[in-house]
Amino acid sequence: MRPQPMLVVEDVEACSKWFQEVLGLASGHGGPEYEMLMDGDTMVAQLHRWEAHEHPHLGDPSDPSRGNGVLLWFATDDFAATMSRVEATQATVLEGPLYNPNGQQEEIWLAGPEGFRVVVAGPRGVRANT
Repeated sequence: MRPQPMLVVEDVEACSKWFQEVLGLASGHGGPEYEMLMDGDTMVAQLHRWEAHEHPHLGDPSDPSRGNGVLLWFATDDFAATMSRVEATQATVLEGPLYNPNGQQEEIWLAGPEGFRVVVAGPRGVRANT
């Protein structure tokens, strides 16, 4: 089993651009209604526009609690490359980069598109100069 979280968003294309520029993911579908975010040949997340009448259980866009308590957590083998992209795109950093002694990894916490929280963690047991 492999998780492939779906985020329901207002602007699929803008969110896709953020994930591509900041996390280095690639578009696997593209378009204004649906996107597959790819890491190589592996889909790691999906984006779907709210107004999807064929999917009645996506949620309620008027409910302000969406995303509260949910973190999109990505693991990377190249934390330095992620940091370079974060700096180049001037993504909003909420915390870090930091070394989490509990997880034994480098982490950076970001304000993702449309209010989602995104965390990128480096490999366990590797401590960079942050």
